[in-house]
Amino acid sequence: MSEEFRRNLLGPEPTLLPAEEDVDARLAAGDEAVDLAAKHPTSSLLWAILADEAYAEGRTIESYAYARTGYHRGLDALRRNGWRGTGPVPWSHEGNRGFLRALYALGRAAGAIGESDEAARISTFLNDSDPLASAAIEAAL
Repeated sequence: MSEEFRRNLLGPEPTLLPAEEDVDARLAAGDEAVDLAAKHPTSSLLWAILADEAYAEGRTIESYAYARTGYHRGLDALRRNGWRGTGPVPWSHEGNRGFLRALYALGRAAGAIGESDEAARISTFLNDSDPLASAAIEAAL
């Protein structure tokens, strides 16, 4: 049996998004996510940070909107990088963390506004992406 055949039986390969080096550098330099989002609107990480900030301040609807934007930007990035709607998106890969944080924030905000079906779907998606992601995100908050 070929190695390709064996790998396909195990499921899709993990999707690894590219690092956002400029965004990471600007955040490390102290730039605010709200300012950076206008320059880097495709960054799921920035939208996730904005969602977290809004949620912490009790602005749940804004958190939901920011998280949904980060989620959709992340889906676009996943598809550009070979993801076909299923398969691992590991938290251990730094480039995936923005998408996973946006996904987590979307589920949290959906639950907070009573969208229980959506919150359940997001929870399943996050767990299917990486079963360790939720705990890692919660530990970092």
